[in-house]
Amino acid sequence: MLMYPIELKDLSFCYDDLSPSISKTTLVYHHDKHLKAYIDNFNNALANNDELKSKSLCEILCDLNEVPLAVINNGGGVFNHYFYFNALCKPKTCNPSEYMIKSLVDGFGSYEKFRNEFKNAAMSQFGSGWAWLVMDKNNKLSIIKTANQDTPLALRLVPLLTIDVWEHAYYLDYQNLRASYVDAYFDIINWNVVEKRMKR
Repeated sequence: MLMYPIELKDLSFCYDDLSPSISKTTLVYHHDKHLKAYIDNFNNALANNDELKSKSLCEILCDLNEVPLAVINNGGGVFNHYFYFNALCKPKTCNPSEYMIKSLVDGFGSYEKFRNEFKNAAMSQFGSGWAWLVMDKNNKLSIIKTANQDTPLALRLVPLLTIDVWEHAYYLDYQNLRASYVDAYFDIINWNVVEKRMKR
């Protein structure tokens, strides 16, 4: 549970572990610079807000009524980035289990249809944002996209998996070829983490 003041946590893998899907250079900038900036700005935005300081980051993002925009934007940046980084692993080392495959087949008809729908969401997000695999209160799976640093939490959806399609997530490696980045992303999904999120 992330509480104020939030600190930058180390990645659960080495910076070069995701290569060739994501380079060490991209990870250093993405984690050490971009995420760190969201954390610092979030902490600064809460510095004089004792009410929000007492809440977890998820609690803040679940109810955005009367939450300052700086807290929403930077808090969403913190949540989204940690959620993204925490479900990554070395390329082609973690396939979805039979349970996950069945869940995706039940939700989308096949793993291939899930992958295509997820990629379409990532590709059709105009500008900066995210594509998500989410679950509703009835355990129904769906795919959504959010702009900028918005999260599924305010929609009362349980996030399971996300891809960052802000250009800083891939431009050093793929330039404007977002589709190539999305394809490579499927090789580095930690499906064990996704399954744990689904079962909790």
